Amino acid sequence: MLARAFWTVANGRGEVLDETLPAPNADEVLVETQFSAVSRGTESLVFNGRVPKSEFSRMRCPYQVGDFPAPVKYGYANVGHVEQGPPELLHRNVFALYPHQTRYVVPAHSVYVLPESVPPRRAVLASNVETAINGLWDAGPQVGDRITIVGGGTVGCLVAWLAGRIPGCEVEIVDVNSRRASVARALGVRFAGCERPSEDRDVVIHASGSAAGLNLALRLAGFEATIVEMSWHGNQAVPIALGEAFHARRLTIKSSQVGTIAGSQRSRWNPRRRMQLALAALSDEALDILITGESEFDTLPEVMATLAAAPGDTLCHRIRYS
Repeated sequence: MLARAFWTVANGRGEVLDETLPAPNADEVLVETQFSAVSRGTESLVFNGRVPKSEFSRMRCPYQVGDFPAPVKYGYANVGHVEQGPPELLHRNVFALYPHQTRYVVPAHSVYVLPESVPPRRAVLASNVETAINGLWDAGPQVGDRITIVGGGTVGCLVAWLAGRIPGCEVEIVDVNSRRASVARALGVRFAGCERPSEDRDVVIHASGSAAGLNLALRLAGFEATIVEMSWHGNQAVPIALGEAFHARRLTIKSSQVGTIAGSQRSRWNPRRRMQLALAALSDEALDILITGESEFDTLPEVMATLAAAPGDTLCHRIRYS
């Protein structure tokens, strides 16, 4: 069986290459891909060769082939249809942490059946929802908290949407792009530009991917508040203002990374349970607003180059397979 896959073949350059697949055994599935999604922040860093050498091992995704910086087949938001496999999975729509590829063979336990209420077109957001859930667990908001998310990208918007469902919480997205205001309204939360954000916040979550955003997050945090850093900056140095009122307000900066279950949940949760929660959350059609573009699979080399260089207003960019 033949398949076609997207590879980063050199820094800033991608190609679609042919692959030969093995026949699936009794414990495996053959999946025909319907959609995948570009995780714009992380995949742009991979595409541009900005993964630090210290993170080459930790940054590997489950079905990555090749090594950083390149050539490498990388990605983790794939939705497809099971063409061969165990009877309970046959002809089901599934999500897998698999790169951009037309069809693939994986162990049956590594795919997640989509809930009936979740269309495949929306299910490409599952990895981002999983990241947002983990980030909110790390932040630990309480009922009635004033919560600010600095950075209205896909993950930031999903964190805000989840936080907005906690009773009594006042949730605000802060972003330099005023066009994110309509997205915030659709998700049921407030929006503010960087000029007039709300201050003295109980919880601040940073997801802008910029040093300016992180420093703004520090300024907005109230006394003894925690700033959860969800951005991954790759090999970029990030200057932050640890003078000014940082010590007087006894602030805490806490990292969050989806590769490990948040400490507050780790004794009871595992990645499979977390992903099932993420998929169930995708029943809300309001989340369709986060998918801001779609391209054919064969155009991925050009699409990735554009998104990595000048993403514009892109949130989640979906890839369609014939």
